Amino acid sequence: MLRFFVISLGGAIGTLLRYLVGGLDYRFSSGVFPISTLVVNVTGSLAIGFMWGIVDRFAVSPNTRLFIFIGILGGYTTFSTFSLETFNLMRDGEYRIALMNVFLSFILSIAAVFAGYFISKTLLNLYK
Repeated sequence: MLRFFVISLGGAIGTLLRYLVGGLDYRFSSGVFPISTLVVNVTGSLAIGFMWGIVDRFAVSPNTRLFIFIGILGGYTTFSTFSLETFNLMRDGEYRIALMNVFLSFILSIAAVFAGYFISKTLLNLYK
């Protein structure tokens, strides 16, 4: 039962963070390019790589892992929104923007996981 609470609490935090970032589309791209989803997925990828580097080194309880990875980061990042936005861009004939969205989302998110992991490992090695 504690697992459900831990995941739910983390999910609520991640969802609220996602909502706060959601306004970026209209502030920075007039709603044309789904910048907030890109930012969420890249920063979420950076965070998951960074946190995995820490968890890889220290003993972290299963409930803490659930809270961080499934709860917070699962609630924060959103592949389904990315998919819908890409679909809508293609449906509207914005093929170039849709392709740019796919390319940037995949490349930057994967690069961010690597970066987060190596940043955490570097920081941990500095403070041995």
